[in-house]
Amino acid sequence: MPFARLASATTPTSHMGLGLAAVGRPGYINLGRERDLPADRTVDALRARTHELLDAAYAQGVRYIDAARSYGRSEEFLADWLRARPDAGDVVVGSKWGYTYTADWRTDAEHHEVKDHSLATYERQRAESAELLGDRLDLYQIHSVTPDSPALTDQKLHAALAEAAERGLTVGFSTSGPAQADAIRAALAVTVDGEPLFRTVQSTYNALETSAGPALAEAHDAGLTVIVKEGMANGRLAGPDAPEALRAVARETGMDCDAVALALVLHRPWAGVVLSGAATAAQLASNLHAPAVDLDEDQLARLDALAEEPRAYWERRGQLPWH
Repeated sequence: MPFARLASATTPTSHMGLGLAAVGRPGYINLGRERDLPADRTVDALRARTHELLDAAYAQGVRYIDAARSYGRSEEFLADWLRARPDAGDVVVGSKWGYTYTADWRTDAEHHEVKDHSLATYERQRAESAELLGDRLDLYQIHSVTPDSPALTDQKLHAALAEAAERGLTVGFSTSGPAQADAIRAALAVTVDGEPLFRTVQSTYNALETSAGPALAEAHDAGLTVIVKEGMANGRLAGPDAPEALRAVARETGMDCDAVALALVLHRPWAGVVLSGAATAAQLASNLHAPAVDLDEDQLARLDALAEEPRAYWERRGQLPWH
């Protein structure tokens, strides 16, 4: 598996990754984007910002990069950077299929992405990803699997994914929504010719949304690499938007709220890779302090007490505007 390359890395940040959701397209639901990105979010401006972040991440030891077909031009920006950085051959590249980007580089689009987990969509998007990333693509994930997703039961799709795995592509899935744990357990049961299909799982887990934790531990025990996304809860755990309990722990540790929030995730023994969703180099640098944050049992308990009821968390997330 490509993630075995991370196991031998010696830098503290080798198990942190950079997700490109926030910079691959002009509109997203993260808080503070009006401050983080230029007002004129042209393709060239966001390409330059993405390359700046990739340069900074690589220099600071990050070796996993996460994109998706629906993250605007994230795969294109990443492919451009990889071609310009032949020294970055040790980077592990992941992307996702299952959502199609439909906003046409607008922030006011009625629909920014359309979900479809059919075999036809997989075949189309697999070809699109291959055209851009070629053999640099290590991991291909089904995007946002929920318990009712046809991707969990479509045996023709499973056969196609297994065939890709036989050719060397690692196959994984991501989850979203209040029933993440159910989706993870259903995916763990998917087999092809008696062998588990999925080798990685990417789920939302943070101080406010911890419901997937037990299922992620089960996935880890089953041999899957666990990738954690939205560790900052789309900006709700950063700076002025952070709850007071998090700010108090940040003051005690001498670190910023974002580093403490990500440190909480890194503290989970099943967390293989924790993603930064930074939109600026300064945010990335602060995020990458997370491995240096030492949380004691009292601080962990106070942070654990921030967890919300999953449906309330996802309802609030669904109300965040696309900035």
